[in-house]
Amino acid sequence: MDGPSRPKKKLKICAQVATNVVEQKHQVSRAKRSRALGSRAFRGSTVWFTGLSGAGKTSIAFALEAYLVSKGIPAYGLDGDNIRTGLNKNLGFSKEDREENIRRVAEVAKLFADSGVVCLCSFVSPFAEDREVARRTHTDCDLPFFEVFIDTPLEVCEQRDTKGLYKKARDGQIKGFTGITQDYERPEAPELVIQTVGRSIEESTMEVIRLLESQGIIPRLENAVSEVEELFIYGNRLSSAIEEASRLPQVEITSLDLQWVQLRNPIHNGHALLMQDTQRQLIERGYQNPVLLLHPLGGWTKDDDVPLETRINQHKAVLNEGVLDPNSTVLAIFPSPMMYAGPTEVQWHAKCRMNAGANHYIVGRDPAGLPHPNGSGDLYDPRHGAMVLKMAPGLNDLEIIPFRVAAYDCSVGKMAFFDPTRKEDFDFISGTRMRGLAKSGKEPPKGFMAPSAWKVLSEYYQSLKSKMDTN
Repeated sequence: MDGPSRPKKKLKICAQVATNVVEQKHQVSRAKRSRALGSRAFRGSTVWFTGLSGAGKTSIAFALEAYLVSKGIPAYGLDGDNIRTGLNKNLGFSKEDREENIRRVAEVAKLFADSGVVCLCSFVSPFAEDREVARRTHTDCDLPFFEVFIDTPLEVCEQRDTKGLYKKARDGQIKGFTGITQDYERPEAPELVIQTVGRSIEESTMEVIRLLESQGIIPRLENAVSEVEELFIYGNRLSSAIEEASRLPQVEITSLDLQWVQLRNPIHNGHALLMQDTQRQLIERGYQNPVLLLHPLGGWTKDDDVPLETRINQHKAVLNEGVLDPNSTVLAIFPSPMMYAGPTEVQWHAKCRMNAGANHYIVGRDPAGLPHPNGSGDLYDPRHGAMVLKMAPGLNDLEIIPFRVAAYDCSVGKMAFFDPTRKEDFDFISGTRMRGLAKSGKEPPKGFMAPSAWKVLSEYYQSLKSKMDTN
């Protein structure tokens, strides 16, 4: 997008030195890429933060990156210092090198944006002509580009001087330093101007969020203001933040990071394995205390389904035996009927659990469990549940965890994830077979289900058998 009207300038063109080069067209459209990323719409774009050193460009860009990623929107911050330690480590700070620095970054940002990522570039980029080259690099490929001017006065930037660069420039140790010995060309028509003096990083970040919402890059969230809270304290704010925190009221809290969900049915050790593995993955990704929301249906179900009271008692037994950690599991009743509506019902379940605070959602093969009317098998493909959730509106806050197939591994005597290379070692214990064992009072293979949990289930089915025998 071109944004506000701006004077037309004759841009310098980077000479094409390479010969015998033919541009190759992608076979994957931007729409397909966005679906692969779990987005309903293509969000690829570049936000270009420009301003003096110390203005707050990187602080705002990284806070915005954290916000977007927390909402399930792919984003990546390209920082001037970081780029110069790798891709552009061979460039200095002459006018020519600055031009090449920005040209390379613009090309990288274009690739990020074309892949569907919101690219956040934090560069002093003092020359208007170079910033216009970056813009045209995007608009020529029909990619949105937003110039954001961080308008922090020189004296404020010099007071902050978080890197000590202004002092070095004043002492003559740095030549050609923007704002001291080299001019900064203020943007003439940026999409957004942010004045940071007297404002927090969160408040400044919200201005960029509103810009992206207004341009349709990200969905509009009415309560976004209260949700954007950058918790990282940068060095220049650390001492004052510690002093402020010491005066605040204190309360002991637990380290709750997120919640994830298991849906229905009695829990065997295969279900537990999936939940334990998900917890392990989340901890490896940096979450400190993943919490499982164990949320059995409390409304109407078919007559041959296990009733709620039995399921609750069975779940409690699983927790009591430590198969699931009672200290990181919340057992609650979901007051909804079972509608047997396939992928449509999966969306209902997911949105309800998201409203309950879940961030990660384990999707099983429930949609496939609905039989086809002609008796030929399941009505839905086993993958339909996860596929629908990735395309459904309003689920941007939910990360879908695919269901991994688990079966009884006879070689080790316990439930394990199915390995097709040694399928002869696995025994798939169906629900019908499990009910048959319970009704007859027989025990399942050791390691299939927690013994006390099996006892609850077995006693229920045997009570049904007794009633039938009496009648």
